[in-house]
Amino acid sequence: MAFGISRKELHKWKYDIDQGNISFLTHFWLDDRFPDSHCVTKVGCNDIEKLAKWGAHYGLKKEWIHHYKHYPHFDLMGTTQMNILKEYGLDDHIERFKLHKK
Repeated sequence: MAFGISRKELHKWKYDIDQGNISFLTHFWLDDRFPDSHCVTKVGCNDIEKLAKWGAHYGLKKEWIHHYKHYPHFDLMGTTQMNILKEYGLDDHIERFKLHKK
């Protein structure tokens, strides 16, 4: 279950993906399969090869791409999530979703 984002943020993420850009969307998330995670960052792009190449740079495998509707994306959690958010200067995601308290 996803929550904590506005419709505007979701639409911007989708728009950026449709434009062929790498786009980040972090939101609160609860899933019993991942009890240690309270949020996820979705990194998407409609150019699968571009997304796969981006992911490979961070040790992510192409087969880990979620092909959800028209918005293929990687789901990031934990250390990988933090490191990538920091690298991209997305401190607002870290603060807003309280990732620094892990």
